[in-house]
Amino acid sequence: MTETLLANAKVPANELPGLLFPALLDTLIMVGIVMAIVVAVGVPLGALVHNLAPGGLFENPALHTTLSWIISIGRSLPFLILMASIMPFTRLITGTNIGIAAAVVPMSLAGIAFFTRIVENSLRSVPPAVVQVARASGGSRLQIIRTAQLSEAVPSIIGGLTINIAMIEYSAIAGTIGAGGIGYVAVTYGYQRFDQGVMLATIVILVVTVAAVQLIGDALVRLTTPHRRLRSGAVRPLRRHNSPVASLAPDAAAV
Repeated sequence: MTETLLANAKVPANELPGLLFPALLDTLIMVGIVMAIVVAVGVPLGALVHNLAPGGLFENPALHTTLSWIISIGRSLPFLILMASIMPFTRLITGTNIGIAAAVVPMSLAGIAFFTRIVENSLRSVPPAVVQVARASGGSRLQIIRTAQLSEAVPSIIGGLTINIAMIEYSAIAGTIGAGGIGYVAVTYGYQRFDQGVMLATIVILVVTVAAVQLIGDALVRLTTPHRRLRSGAVRPLRRHNSPVASLAPDAAAV
């Protein structure tokens, strides 16, 4: 009897597009909102943590250690545990514990902690000479961070942002609290109803989505890498103008 009911509960193949495509749209909306928050908070926070460290633009070991511990705690918690533990805070912010709005809060916190560390490590890879030149030219701290540190670290940050697309995975986990999206369909229809067709379709959609994001991210990294830009002609190399000293050199040699 139970097997008959489960068989009847399975979604027909011709109804799968109507079930999966709206769920995919919900997932993309959810992930898009979260990634916008992650970038808006993670980039300045990562730059702050980097420059609070010894050798930074405004050293403060105590504050640097405190922020690093907070970020490490946020990264160390499994997403499902984080999502469950901050439910009172989520309800305070959004007024609900279910739906896309409720999923955005824990996803944003998890993504910010992860992406902040990526930005910090990307800024560490910037050659110290670049910052020294910016300091010698009299740039302010904000100008140095924006034009020397972040601009040099753009390819690495974009690569890290592509890795941080694990938010798609988090959105699937958020389906357990009724957040909607592909994860909700996989849990409700694929797992609870033992519908292998729906489960397989959601897996394929998630794999294709992540692969597409990875390809786009790799293309952006190649585009923003300096030697690639020079080779493709996207950035013109600066012309070297003869200085007065260089023009006087032959005359000096003749004398």
